[in-house]
Amino acid sequence: MSWHMGRLAAFDVETTGTDPESDRIVAAAISLVGAELPGEHHAWLVDPGIEIPAGAAAVHGITTERARAEGRDPGEAVEEITSLLAEQVLGGVPVVAFNARFDLTILDREAGRHGVASLLDRVGGPQGMLVVDPFVLDRQFDRFRKGKRTLQAVCRHYRVPFEEAHVANADAIAAARVAYRLGVVVPELRELDLRDLYGKQISWAAKQAALLEEYFRGQGRNEQVEGAWPIVPVGAVSVA
Repeated sequence: MSWHMGRLAAFDVETTGTDPESDRIVAAAISLVGAELPGEHHAWLVDPGIEIPAGAAAVHGITTERARAEGRDPGEAVEEITSLLAEQVLGGVPVVAFNARFDLTILDREAGRHGVASLLDRVGGPQGMLVVDPFVLDRQFDRFRKGKRTLQAVCRHYRVPFEEAHVANADAIAAARVAYRLGVVVPELRELDLRDLYGKQISWAAKQAALLEEYFRGQGRNEQVEGAWPIVPVGAVSVA
């Protein structure tokens, strides 16, 4: 059975901003879907311990006041999230995240911030990871398509239902649906086993970053683009 027909652990976070080194998780979701089994949905509202900027709250709808009143302790939430993801990966179920480089890197930094064992540590290092990133896959197999590559735009392109942008469970499930759809329409993808697919995404993401840097240079922009995937090493510089 191809990976896209099996169980998938769809993962998404909402945050205080877009810098995984300094921003914090305010909401997270893991939806276990597929394999003709009932879905299992987990969600966390987190008090990040810092102010949630108005711009971020406008995107996901979670204010500082609500997070403080209703949110979980961040250390406890990060422990639960990381533990559940590790359990799935160790059981052969891949984490599916759209632009996993962001979601998994910020989770990694939150783990370090709160003294929680990281996902990498729990699965035996990078070689133990299993991740499927529809953002990387779409850019690899439809690289010349014009237009945005946001989750909403990609869902629209692949005719995937997507009703609530920036609601963590909705975003997670949409990412899993896109991954499934790519497995259906791209023969090369569905013929790969998960371990090979994971390794190829590391190479594809690095190449995509290099091409984006080259494009920036052609526009007169001397910007670096992080090529590491799915978790950016501590201290690396990244603009995308």
